[in-house]
Amino acid sequence: MEFDINTITRENVKILKPYSSARDEFEDFDTADMIFLDANENPFQNGVNRYPDPQQNSVKAILAKNNNVKASQILLGNGSDEVLDLLFRAFCEPKTDNIISLPPTYGMYGVLANINAVENREVLLSLDFQPQVEKILDAVDDHTKIIFLCSPNNPTGNSFSDESVVKLLQNFKGLVVIDEAYIDFSNKESWLIEIDEYPNLVITQTLSKAYGLAGIRLGICYASEAVISVLNKIKPPYNVNELTQQRAIIRLQDSDKIKQEIASIIEQREELLKVLLDVSFVEKVYPTEANFVLVKVDDANKRYDQLIAKGIVIRNRTTQPLCENCLRFTIGMPEENAVLIKELKLLN
Repeated sequence: MEFDINTITRENVKILKPYSSARDEFEDFDTADMIFLDANENPFQNGVNRYPDPQQNSVKAILAKNNNVKASQILLGNGSDEVLDLLFRAFCEPKTDNIISLPPTYGMYGVLANINAVENREVLLSLDFQPQVEKILDAVDDHTKIIFLCSPNNPTGNSFSDESVVKLLQNFKGLVVIDEAYIDFSNKESWLIEIDEYPNLVITQTLSKAYGLAGIRLGICYASEAVISVLNKIKPPYNVNELTQQRAIIRLQDSDKIKQEIASIIEQREELLKVLLDVSFVEKVYPTEANFVLVKVDDANKRYDQLIAKGIVIRNRTTQPLCENCLRFTIGMPEENAVLIKELKLLN
């Protein structure tokens, strides 16, 4: 099915003239020796007295090289939630359009739909937590702008089949957004390798999980240049601060340490999976390709309260569709995981 960016972009966004900041006007110049008297900044140097690069060019250059994409195919945001919100604001007309999400999944898709007055059409995953493609396509109408796929999925931990994703990309004329927040913990390749094949493919990633930078709030959007161009029209001019950009650059250049940490988390995950099978009240341990494990227990509320009383904070997912009596355990440091395992075995 042919994709046309103009047919899904909101009319007011099409004609919008984006705000041009003082730094936007000089983004293509070598500004090292220039005197800046244009942006009403405090002139006393302290490292952050100047506005940051509004296009985060240094960060994008590293991401582009690491992922074999163009910098013009990248948009950065104040966490992935800003990136997702920009997608709603650029392509979904309030009180008219709709999106499709696949519970159980990341809750912010529904929250952002409500904030932006966009209908959220929920199509449950199958019992093995895979997209029900035919039901999804049946839910699509002329006002469906985005289908959100979280793969590996939160809270279930599994990746979606390539066949399902391809079928949606080929048969939906809107955007297919794949949230890859946990892709670094999976043995599957990122859908970034297909970014030039499907013009309606959007991929979001984050530095909050595998990269250990949840505190700096940096979300990443990869898409066609056409999609990124639309998002750039509506993003705030300085949406990623200077300290975030500096810290991201340092971390992205430390690839060996990142790989070591990911390997350690995966090793600890596999150890936890083995031990959980021996816990008396655990009824099922779900396969995972993320940095967490979803477990079905006899009584989720009871076990959650017991662990909280022991000073161990986990997530109770029992209220989520298909997740009755399910708890989600994030993989911690080895010593933290040891305490969790010890306390689980002592519970009755």
